[in-house]
Amino acid sequence: MNDPDISPYGDSDGSDWGEQVFRSLPGLGIRHVATVPDAGLGRFLELCEADPGIRLITLTTEEEGIALACGTWLGGELAAVAIQSSGVGNIVNMLGLPNVCRIPCLLLVSMRGEAEERNPWQIPVGRAVHDLLAALGVDVFRPESASGVAPAFAEAAARARETGRPGAVLVGQHIIGAKSFAGGD
Repeated sequence: MNDPDISPYGDSDGSDWGEQVFRSLPGLGIRHVATVPDAGLGRFLELCEADPGIRLITLTTEEEGIALACGTWLGGELAAVAIQSSGVGNIVNMLGLPNVCRIPCLLLVSMRGEAEERNPWQIPVGRAVHDLLAALGVDVFRPESASGVAPAFAEAAARARETGRPGAVLVGQHIIGAKSFAGGD
């Protein structure tokens, strides 16, 4: 999962947001993390995979993560779904399940299509993610710095439990770092 072209450390405050979010999982009661792996989430996913107390579930499509999070909640636990912003387009219909059934669902979304994006295919969905999720009844949190990601994640988890609605933390490209392509575009 390591991609040398994406910084796992974030912005100039030097915070390792992936490790901070990982360390918050036990306190939030999260033992299941579902993901379609993404380099922007690399550090977080590596830590989850290495921890025997966390079950990291690799998905074939992002919407499976919503179903898994709903099933985990029915079993008494909150799960996290970690995806890239381009995968948000794949969960639109499935978000009806937690909304209608009032099931907390927690999303950690690594953003693409923002500052310095070099892949034009990432831009349309990247621009629409916040508004799309909000229109679908998801509480959206957008931390401004790497050190703000873990607190936003904890707040999203608390709000999801309190409201019975999905919550999403969008980790901006200015925090993750822009992906560059070896040998040019």
